[in-house]
Amino acid sequence: MAKKTKKLEDPRTWVKNLDIESTEDIAVPKLLIDQVIGQEQGVEIVRKAAEQRRHVMLIGDPGTGKSMLARSISELLPKEELQDVLVYNNHEDNNEPRVRIVPASKGKEIVQVQKAQAMIEKEKRAKSQMLLVFAIVGIGIIFFISTGFNPMMIFYSLIAAAFVFMALRYTSQKNENANIPKGLVLHEKDMKAPFIDATGTHAGALLGDVRHDPFQSGGLETPAHDRVEAGAIHKAHRGVLYIDEINLLRIESQQALLTAIQEGEFSISGQSERSAGAMTKTEPVPCDFVLVAAGNLDAIQGMHPALRSRIRGYGYEVYMNSTIPDTEENREKLVRFIAQEVAKDEKIGHFSKEAIGEILHEAQRRAGRQLHLSLRLRELGGLVRVAGDIATEAGDETVTAEHVVKAKTIAKPLEQQIADRYVERRKDYKVYSIEGSEIGMVNGLAVMGANSGMSEMAGIMMPIVAEVTPAQSRNRGKVVATGKLGEIAKEAVENVSALIKKYTGEDISKYDIHVQFVGAYEGVEGDSASVSIATAVISALENAEVDQTVALTGSLSVRGQVLPVGGVTAKIEAAAESGVTKVLIPAMNMQDVLLESKYKDMVKVIPVATLKDVLDNILISGTKKDGLLENLTKFLPESNIGSKVGKPTA
Repeated sequence: MAKKTKKLEDPRTWVKNLDIESTEDIAVPKLLIDQVIGQEQGVEIVRKAAEQRRHVMLIGDPGTGKSMLARSISELLPKEELQDVLVYNNHEDNNEPRVRIVPASKGKEIVQVQKAQAMIEKEKRAKSQMLLVFAIVGIGIIFFISTGFNPMMIFYSLIAAAFVFMALRYTSQKNENANIPKGLVLHEKDMKAPFIDATGTHAGALLGDVRHDPFQSGGLETPAHDRVEAGAIHKAHRGVLYIDEINLLRIESQQALLTAIQEGEFSISGQSERSAGAMTKTEPVPCDFVLVAAGNLDAIQGMHPALRSRIRGYGYEVYMNSTIPDTEENREKLVRFIAQEVAKDEKIGHFSKEAIGEILHEAQRRAGRQLHLSLRLRELGGLVRVAGDIATEAGDETVTAEHVVKAKTIAKPLEQQIADRYVERRKDYKVYSIEGSEIGMVNGLAVMGANSGMSEMAGIMMPIVAEVTPAQSRNRGKVVATGKLGEIAKEAVENVSALIKKYTGEDISKYDIHVQFVGAYEGVEGDSASVSIATAVISALENAEVDQTVALTGSLSVRGQVLPVGGVTAKIEAAAESGVTKVLIPAMNMQDVLLESKYKDMVKVIPVATLKDVLDNILISGTKKDGLLENLTKFLPESNIGSKVGKPTA
């Protein structure tokens, strides 16, 4: 049984007891693995993987520390002698360059020595060439004198000398380039294991390539070995190869990657069929690396089955945490995270206690779960840097709570900026009503950014209108929904129709029910509007008036229970911005509500557990309402009757 997390005091109060003045007093660990926050299981696995040189796949939300964990492996790998890779011209077959492996830093020395020797040989040949040229010119002068000072002799001798000089010079230069090896992979002495980020690379950058040679004939061509380029897999030899969003790699590249992992070596060939390098293929180049593949949960679907099987069979799979329990220990870890971000940035000032408290409060809000803190640290780190920039611009050495509050205002995600403009536009055009009552119209709440990879969702108020008309064909009524609905939203509408038939006792097959999501140009997905749909349709069927000062959200079960949804805090704040005074949310979501201070006095939050609770709080009092509630009481499960909900909370 999981240990229940004890609710702590507000972070802005909690930080006052910290034995520090600012983040300047917090020590930042030197190793990356010790800087990872909230991923204890991942850290343990990474340590094992580094010790045993195992492959790892990290799956989770963006910004949860996947790249940091990957980088930490290169610091933890057992000390090994790195190797330089040189590629030589193959005099027997120019299209199959030779590969030579030497200890780290020796490759550069060999190339330099070869270049120095080539330079000496070049100088010797240059002297010989000049002597030959002078000899030809001298012979020309002799013929010039012997032929009675015929000027054509001088002319012919100069032409011959120039031709011989150019021919010898080009031939010698070509031989020099052919004899000098190319440093394919070079390291400095005592370097740490390499970390190569191959995210988003194409086949050539990943697997190596042979550059195109525009001069392919006539003696002007570049030696094949000089056109060979190492791929990320070769540069990662005896180190770490990190590939985020691995599912975006083409299947052919994933297959080649699998081959490289299995063999520990991979020949380099031209990746373009139209390139002059297409016929070139080197001897096998070593590529013994630890693969760290990463991505979101959908990355698994796009992976080559054999590649994933290889990682699972000879390594580890880790699902990253997106939140952590809101405990004393974890709060202290996030405090250290803020100090790490300040140290990493090097351009912003340290954070005061009060500023730390504001960041922790934001971590609570973005968690989207009761008694949890967000681990979307990249986004929190962005907030830290914006607040630091604001303080720097103001000439303040220390970042204060005011700077953080201002940062949250100006550093809104794109979804929130769009939502704000929607709100303003809808106010101007009176798309929704926030006063009086209406039949068949409710103020539903939705979020933007739920599928954008951002932890901070943007709430919007979305009017939902229902209209009931006689069915066009007898006993074949249908539900028609408009508003760019997704599949889940369409199913929610259909489920609501069955529920309404049960709880109202009305034979809805006699009617066509039209449901419109007003202004839903951005699209609607999910079932969090099902409570709003049911309310609008019931209102239209029964001619019951809906209080327009109320907004609501929630998923509805086929038994009439209101189920929890996501983004409730963002939805409530959007409702407050729109001007409504009451918001109905699922009772199970109450612990997820973390409103900014300015909204607490603007709106009342009312928890509801059943459809009866919803109608009781949103319908205008009258005989229609009383009849509906009485009818609903008959059908609701006994366990839900008399539930202790429906009391407003500030």
